[in-house]
Amino acid sequence: MMRAIQFGHAAAALIVGLAAYGAPASPEASFQAAQKARATGDLTAALAGFETALALDPDNIRYGSEYRQAAIQAKEYERSLKFFEKLVADHPNSAKAHLNYGFAYVDKIPAAGSITQVILANTALTEFTRSIDISPSWIAYYTRGNSYLFWPKVFLRAPLGVADLEKAYGMQKAGPKRTYHVRVYISLGDGYWKTDNMDKARAIWTEGLREFPDNAQLKARLARNGDDLKTYIDNELDPNKRVDTNLQELWASE
Repeated sequence: MMRAIQFGHAAAALIVGLAAYGAPASPEASFQAAQKARATGDLTAALAGFETALALDPDNIRYGSEYRQAAIQAKEYERSLKFFEKLVADHPNSAKAHLNYGFAYVDKIPAAGSITQVILANTALTEFTRSIDISPSWIAYYTRGNSYLFWPKVFLRAPLGVADLEKAYGMQKAGPKRTYHVRVYISLGDGYWKTDNMDKARAIWTEGLREFPDNAQLKARLARNGDDLKTYIDNELDPNKRVDTNLQELWASE
């Protein structure tokens, strides 16, 4: 273990040393060094390595996602936000950088007070929208659409969520099936439920279960009615619970 920790420090030091002599490390080398440092528990070196990788390749969704997971682990929410703020300022047309910046706000929500949670959620939506404006994608539409569902009904954002999720649904139906597509079936049904269209909610959950017959969340929704279903979905959309923002499934299923 001690040898592994020493390796993490050495890898990070090598990257810094190369940059100091005008020979920046490749983004992938920086990323791999950061992953190794994180695996040994050296989160300080890991965060620095991920930041180096992203500075060299700002639109890399994998680098951004893994960086945020390390920041969550280290509870370095402000560091992550400040880093992405600078990254998108330096690279304003990097859609995936804006997407990860939005997720960085989501990552902080469970650790914030109720008033701050609203501010963080609203700012996250701004970054997701910016990502869509630059380069529309399944993940961006799904993410923004799902985010809208966490808002109370009084804000009237559920219909916006349904519109985004229907776009993501259309995109996934036009291409090869991916494991993460189940998320749209779940969330779109929740959106229909939240906009009082129970028939469409059950229809999309049923379709999703045909495509993904082992999915526990779809089974749980279809097994409930009335207040029981409301309690279940309200619990799933509780802003005080951490949302899984790890995007690993995107490249793991390719």
